[in-house]
Amino acid sequence: MAARRKKTTRRSASKPAELIISKARTKASVKKCNVGSEFYGALDKVVREMIKGAEARAIGNKRKTLKAVDL
Repeated sequence: MAARRKKTTRRSASKPAELIISKARTKASVKKCNVGSEFYGALDKVVREMIKGAEARAIGNKRKTLKAVDL
C-alpha cells in the first residue's frame, strides 16, 4: 500500500494586520454620513503611515519618544 501524503494547510498570502483604529469610535464620530466598510482599512493605512513618519522624525531628532510635533 502506498504511503499517504501529509495534508498541507493553505495559508493566505498575507494575514491582514489588526486595525489600529476602532470601527465603533470611527462610526460614532461621523455624524452626517454613512461609513463604508473599505473606509476603515484606508483610515488605518493613513494612521500607520503617520505613525511611521512620526517615528522617523523622532529618531532623526535623536529621541525615543513620539511627540505631537512629530505629526
